[in-house]
Amino acid sequence: MEKVKLKLLYSDLRPELEMIEKELEVAVGSNSLLLNEASLHLLQAGGKRIRPVFVLLAGKFGNYRADVMKQVAVPLELIHMASLVHDDVIDDSEMRRGQTTVKAQWNNSVAMYTGDFILARALEYITVIEDSKIHDILSTTMIEVCRGEIIQIEDKYKLDQTIRDYLRRIKRKTALLISSSCELGATVSGTDAETAARLRRFGYFIGMSFQITDDILDFTSSDEELGKPAGSDFIQGNITLPVLLARQDPKIYSHLRNAVGKEMSDGERMEIVKMIRNSSALQQAKAISEQYLDKALKELDHLPKGPANKTMRKIAMFIGKRKF
Repeated sequence: MEKVKLKLLYSDLRPELEMIEKELEVAVGSNSLLLNEASLHLLQAGGKRIRPVFVLLAGKFGNYRADVMKQVAVPLELIHMASLVHDDVIDDSEMRRGQTTVKAQWNNSVAMYTGDFILARALEYITVIEDSKIHDILSTTMIEVCRGEIIQIEDKYKLDQTIRDYLRRIKRKTALLISSSCELGATVSGTDAETAARLRRFGYFIGMSFQITDDILDFTSSDEELGKPAGSDFIQGNITLPVLLARQDPKIYSHLRNAVGKEMSDGERMEIVKMIRNSSALQQAKAISEQYLDKALKELDHLPKGPANKTMRKIAMFIGKRKF
């Protein structure tokens, strides 16, 4: 239901998004039956397509051409998809968006090569773009996303990491792709440098808010709403902001210390979830998310008014306060 509400906010972009969806299907197509099935399994699991949406909306601030927007929207979404497949292998995730992951449906090897294949398709796709600046932005984005994945592995099960460590990680894990989506949409549509910079910052701030909200929902939502077990991040060793804030309570810290990295029953998992829910950590995390959201909205205040600005504002508000 929440995803439907979000899509209504950018329903005027439906023709372009349908075009991008068809292009994604073509892009992940392969002569290998196994690769084809695995790639389509991931694609058909759906998603909010936030990154293509922001490419399109940012393009509205310049000389908007849907066919040109598509050239950067598709590879960005492919990069995102590839990172999800690899993430699920690293985290040993069985479920994503209520469906089995590629690694669960097949195995780790198939998942890793599927992710590599989708990433290669993204590289192939951007060869049609002649502007070297676009290539610079995309290549830097891919490098930083990979660095973020490595940092996530290094930080696994580290209960004593700092909040700065966490923010550095989610910048690369989530915020950078959304930031690049906005910057690329602005760049390919020929906006001025200041507009592109403001859109890039907007994307960064909303990306940070988006991920923090995701990490809050991992504790506040039910298994059914998440499409995976609540508290999955902690079980998989990903120490998120709610946990970092909750550990300030010595009793909670002691409990978390004894649980981190160990096999847990559903009852033990829900005990951790309940402990975080009953602490002040979720409200503190929400306040930090809202600070990023406010910064994102302030960037929009300095951009030309119009339908694109209005829709971006609505999406930002929805993302920062969503319940899915």
